[in-house]
Amino acid sequence: MEYLFTYGTLQDVQVQQYIFQRILKGQPDSLPGFKRFENAVYGRYALVALTNNPEDEVEGMAYEVSFEELGKADVYETSAYQRIKMTLISGISAWVYVENSH
Repeated sequence: MEYLFTYGTLQDVQVQQYIFQRILKGQPDSLPGFKRFENAVYGRYALVALTNNPEDEVEGMAYEVSFEELGKADVYETSAYQRIKMTLISGISAWVYVENSH
């Protein structure tokens, strides 16, 4: 099992049902050292960026997912994002989608 930290549309249960064919189990958590920017992707979707400032923090949800479900999330997020592994405030190591700078 893996964890996926979400801060945008992947928290919507209708989106989860569409992508994963189920509602994900998760808990509130936060991503330290990042800042959230609204309407940053395609003028519509949020994006988080690394600031390395310990006072910056993005609130979201950490969901339990399988490797197969991570692949489905990759397709949903498109090449505008890249998936990286980060440590959340809770200590959980989770995948998070950030700007794809390639």
